[in-house]
Amino acid sequence: MGVHYGSNRAAAEETVATIEAAGGTVFALGVELGLPGDAGALWAAFDQHAEGLDILVNNAGIGTSKSFSEIGEAEYDRLFAVNAKAPFFLTQLGVDRLRDGGRVINVSTGLTHAAVMPELIAYSMTKGALDVFTGNLSKLLGARGITVNTVAPGIVDTDVNADWLRASDEAWAGAAAMSALGRVGTPADIADVVAFLASDNGRWVTGQWLDATGGSPA
Repeated sequence: MGVHYGSNRAAAEETVATIEAAGGTVFALGVELGLPGDAGALWAAFDQHAEGLDILVNNAGIGTSKSFSEIGEAEYDRLFAVNAKAPFFLTQLGVDRLRDGGRVINVSTGLTHAAVMPELIAYSMTKGALDVFTGNLSKLLGARGITVNTVAPGIVDTDVNADWLRASDEAWAGAAAMSALGRVGTPADIADVVAFLASDNGRWVTGQWLDATGGSPA
């Protein structure tokens, strides 16, 4: 198993240690996405450790701190480079390594189906491209028995959201109130959906956008 990281090597090593402690075989791949040649560099590093793969999860992504009226071209271009271009070419170069009957799982956002955070319009647009990618790719790879799906999280308690989510009790309560279940999502809430799609139980599901927002408004 390969664990990719862009810059946080310590977090990747912690993940590697956890998997190894559970009896798994794993290696870390440090490649910054959003740069020319990123996909080729990642697969070159992968090939040094393994031959072929069964599951590709396109989980890497960045957000934006700028609103529609403030975001500049450089930040806009980087959003698309990491969130849309990188998974496209990682998958394009990875399909020859992906075994028949394998899985491609893209991580999008509930914001592509609900305009509840319009200030994040540029981010939502990048993930909208990923949603379109999923549907079309499922048709291209279906003959090989490879399923392609999107998992769309809502607000999840991760480091990416920590600055605003944990800024105050009011921010946390507001985020929790967006879910029909009345709480903020956890990484495990999303990981379990991904695990279902990656398992044999998900073999007959492809080309789908799976809402994992905890029932946030549409």
